[in-house]
Amino acid sequence: MTKPPVGLLERMSLAVENVAGILLALITILIVVSAIGRYLLAWPVPDAFDLSRFLIGAAIMWGFASVGYRGSHIKVDIVAEMLPPGARRWIDSFAWAVLLLFSVLLTWKMFGRVTSAYHSGEATFDLRMPAWIFLGIIWLGVAFANVAIVARLVLVASGRATLEHFENTEIAEPEETEQRP
Repeated sequence: MTKPPVGLLERMSLAVENVAGILLALITILIVVSAIGRYLLAWPVPDAFDLSRFLIGAAIMWGFASVGYRGSHIKVDIVAEMLPPGARRWIDSFAWAVLLLFSVLLTWKMFGRVTSAYHSGEATFDLRMPAWIFLGIIWLGVAFANVAIVARLVLVASGRATLEHFENTEIAEPEETEQRP
C-alpha cells in the first residue's frame, strides 16, 4: 500500500480541518455564552439559534471536505478486501466517483440555496444579518469537498493511494525512551 504524496493536498486538507475546528469552537462558545446569558442574566445572545444552526451546517460541510481527501469515513469493504489489488482499485475508484457525483449535486443545490437567500433578502431574526453569507460559507465547504474528492479519486485510480483502514493522523509513533537500570 503506497501513501499519498505529502504536499499541497496535505496542507490543503489540514487547512480545511482547521476551518472545521474553528467553526466548532465558535459554535461551542456561542452556545455556552448564550446559555449563561439566558439562564443567569436573563439576556440571551441575539440570533444565537440562527447563528448556531448556520455554523453547525458549515462545520459539517467543512468536515465533509476533510473526509473527502482523507477517506476516513465509515465504509463497508468486506468484499473489496478479499479481492486482488487491481480489482479493489476499480471498486474504490467507482465508490469515489459516486461520492464525487453526490458532492457535485450537493454543491449545485447549495449554490441555488445561496443565490435564493441573496435574491430574497433572507436574514437572521434578531440582528437581520444576511443569511446568504452563512450559506456561502457552507457552500464553500462543499466546494472544497469536490476538490478533495477529485484529488483522492485521481490518487486511488492511479494506484498511488488506497483507502485507509483507519484515520492514520490519530496514531502517534511511539517515542523511543531510555531504559534506566
